[in-house]
Order: sequence, then C-alpha cells, then structure tokens
Amino acid sequence: MILCASGRRLGAMVTAAALAVAALVVPGRAAMAQTERSPDSSGRTVASSPSQTPEANYWVYVANEASDAVSRVRFGPDGLVVERSIEVGIRPADIDGAHGVTVSPDGIYWYVSVAHGTPFGEVWKYTAGSDQLVGKATVGMFPATMAVTPDGLSLFVVNFNLHGNPVPSSVSAIFSTGMQELAKIETCVKPHGSTINRAGTLHYSACVGSDQIVEISVDELAVTRRLLMTPGEERLLASSEEPSEGAPRCKPTWVAVSPDDRQLYVACNGNQEVLEIDAADLHVTRRFPTGKGPYNLAVSPDGRYVVATLKGQGSVAIIDRWSGEERRVDASEAVTHGVVVSPDSRYAFVSNEAIGSTLGTLDVIDLERAERVASTPLALQSGGIAFWKMEPIAEGT
Repeated sequence: MILCASGRRLGAMVTAAALAVAALVVPGRAAMAQTERSPDSSGRTVASSPSQTPEANYWVYVANEASDAVSRVRFGPDGLVVERSIEVGIRPADIDGAHGVTVSPDGIYWYVSVAHGTPFGEVWKYTAGSDQLVGKATVGMFPATMAVTPDGLSLFVVNFNLHGNPVPSSVSAIFSTGMQELAKIETCVKPHGSTINRAGTLHYSACVGSDQIVEISVDELAVTRRLLMTPGEERLLASSEEPSEGAPRCKPTWVAVSPDDRQLYVACNGNQEVLEIDAADLHVTRRFPTGKGPYNLAVSPDGRYVVATLKGQGSVAIIDRWSGEERRVDASEAVTHGVVVSPDSRYAFVSNEAIGSTLGTLDVIDLERAERVASTPLALQSGGIAFWKMEPIAEGT
C-alpha cells in the first residue's frame, strides 16, 4: 500500500489494480464516457419523468473498497439518497478493502468482508438500520463475496486469495449467530461469486483461476460436484481431476440461481457469455452472448430476467429468460461491478467502481423499460452490493 497525505485516493488506484480479478476485462479510456446527468443540490441524480416515480422506498448497502466504507442508500419518490456512510476499516492510515456485503434474509443484520487481513481477512456483522457493529469472524485470505442461508444461521464467504502462487483456496463456513468459523472448505484457485440456492441446501462458487463451478453441501460442509467450464467442453470433473493447461478459458466470476432452483446462471468473464445450466445434472442448456467482461449476475424474483454487469464495457445486459432477448443499458461510470434486483422485480441496483480517484456510483435501472432512472456518487471503488428492504408508500404520503 502507498501511504501519504492522499493515501486513500492513491490507495484506490493500488487496490483497484490489485483486485483486478485474474486479468478480468477492464475498459480503456475510450469506454469511460459518462452519460449526462443533472444532480440536484445534494449531488443525487433523479429521473424527471413522472412515469418513472417509484411507488415504494428501496434500500441497499454498497461496499466501497478503497474508502473502507459501506454506503446505505434509499431510492424512492424523493430520488436516490445516501443516508449514511459506515466506516469499516481497522487501520486508518491504510486501505483494508471492504469488498463484499450481504444482508440476512430477515433484514436484521448485514455483513461485510474486510479483504485485507493481518494476515487473514475478516467478516464483520452489523445491525441493519442502526448500523452497529456486533461481531467479527476471522476467515481466509482476501474474503470476497458472501451468501447467507435462508434460515440466517450460516454464512459462506469465498477466500479469493490474491497472494503467492495460484494454489487452491477455500470457502469459509460461518455460524452467523456467534460469528464462529466452522470450516474452511478447500475448493479451487481464486473462488468468487458466493451463492446459495433457495432451498438452503447447496452453495455454489465460481473459480476464476481454475475454470470451474464448485458445489458444496450446506449440511455436510463438503464439496459435492465440480463442473469444468472450458467453453464448449463443459462437463463434470472427477474428484481429483484438474483442467488441462492452455485450454480455452471461461474465467467464471459469478453464479446465480433461478427462483425455483432449477437453473444456474454463470458469468463467463473470459469469453463474453452467460451460461444457463441445469442444476440437476449440471449440463449447459443455453448460451447468451454478452459484451465484454460479464462479471456479476442477478435473477429477478419473478424469474423473467437475468441481469449481468459488463465490467469491460461500463454497461448492464438485461436478458429475458423466456425469449433470450438482450437489452443494454449504459452505466453512469466505468468498471461496472455488482447488481441486485428489488423484490418486486421492477428495479436493478448497480454499483460502478469508476477509475482511480473518481468516485464510484450507484445506478437504478428500470428493468421493464431498460432505462437508467437514477444515479448517485458514493465513495471510492464501489463494488459489493446487497438489497436490504422495500417498503410500500402509504396512500396520502
């Protein structure tokens, strides 16, 4: 890390470079043009069309990796408002890296992975709304994305491990009530994209460094199946088998699960496509070509859309699961990162890292219209994102 008077801003540049996942596609200067925005006096940007006015209030948490802060943001009739910034670092003079964030299913707690440990990383637990720190767990090297089981008792975080030789890393299973690590489950090189199915029985992660999808039994805390992701040659791997060197690379970065648990969706960052996979036998059923660098995915709760952030283009792909049609929406900043969809399936919330000392942003996209309806600046290197809650607006208010 670089330490100086402007350490956090220089740290943003260093951290952004260090966390470029396994040579993932990042846009050049030609892709950095911002869409025109008209912020109000508070700096937020609000859609002007009355037809786009939301009928509820929506809240998300966004981790800002190079600012060591988590933003709590509300979207509603009064626009996109940053309600609070919560500091999460342990070393004020350095960047600790608030990377992934997730919320318990009951909405009572949220969790953030602090990627740069001493030497290991940590997961911190906060009360949602009051945003008070209530617990910590030590995990592996560079913990990244997380997922919570539907009962809220178990938390799984992938240990991405950027250090040293490309050796298999692990997924940490945490008992969330007492914030105790129960197991480090060895999986693959540079695991990413932590996801649990709706039944709460299986955990999935994507192996950026070894081109696999790994399935873990939540009850047994053990690997059950691995899927090789070599483009056009996807197949189940034997327990000790590893992919051959020099094979074409998918470089999977994310796994999302359909609302009925029947399909998985995988972002192949290396060859510009999203794969649909049958969850029962792990065979590929459809391929959706995308733009450069598909990175994070979300499936709308109504099952209609798969939303993919295109990190290499600063845009978002909205894929209709029924027709296969894709529509594209430009993001407000470059290096598009995380995405979540509201429970009513109306809006996608998208984080954008931006470049260097430029502040990251949060965008709100109307999925039916395929339009960006609001944006706001956050902090440095906005990345991990989680949906907290939605509250309908009472009549007459």
